[in-house]
Parts: sequence; C-alpha cells; structure tokens
Amino acid sequence: MINQYETVFIATPVLSEAQMKEAVEKFRKIITENNAEMIHEEDWGLKKLAYPIQKKSTGFYHLFEFKADGLFINKLETEYRRDERIMRFLTFKMDKHSVAYSEKKRRMKNESKEKEA
Repeated sequence: MINQYETVFIATPVLSEAQMKEAVEKFRKIITENNAEMIHEEDWGLKKLAYPIQKKSTGFYHLFEFKADGLFINKLETEYRRDERIMRFLTFKMDKHSVAYSEKKRRMKNESKEKEA
C-alpha cells in the first residue's frame, strides 16, 4: 500500500559541502529508483544537536517527503544504517493531518516568497 512518509537524517559535520551533496543525492536516488514519488525536500543545513552524537555537537540535517510502498522503508533505513556519514535518522508515516499541515506550510512559504519579490 502506498503511504506518504517524511524522513529526516543527520549527517556528520566533518563532511565537505561536496560530500554532503553526494550523501543527499545517494538517498534521493534510492528513493526515486524504488518507485517512490518525491514530494518535497528541504536542506536544513548545519544545526546544533540537543546532545552529542558520536562526540559531535552539530550535524547536517536533511528532510525528504515522499510517497512509497511501506516495504520500501526497511530498505531505506538499512541504507541509512550502512552509511557511515549518517549519524541519526527518523522516518515516519504521515497521516492526513500531517500531510495537510505540510502542504499548508509549503504554500505559506511560497506566498511569503512571492510577496518579497
């Protein structure tokens, strides 16, 4: 069954910008090559962590929102675990309320960009 998911991962802060882009591209490709439909993506950049992970106090955050078969999530999370660049990840199935909230948030962001232009 096709559901909508949101996944956020935190990559180690020791990566160069090129290495970070490479990691993001790898996971984007895994998602799209497994018949998942990419809906939205956000790069949250380097942020301070609430607590140290692997003796690091910051990490690169990235979010993907996509539609996929539930069986694909295990495959995606296995890939996160295998990649030494990824310190943490969280994937969750969005219900209709979180989908609506996400769409509203994007719409408001686009409207504010249009007003600035």
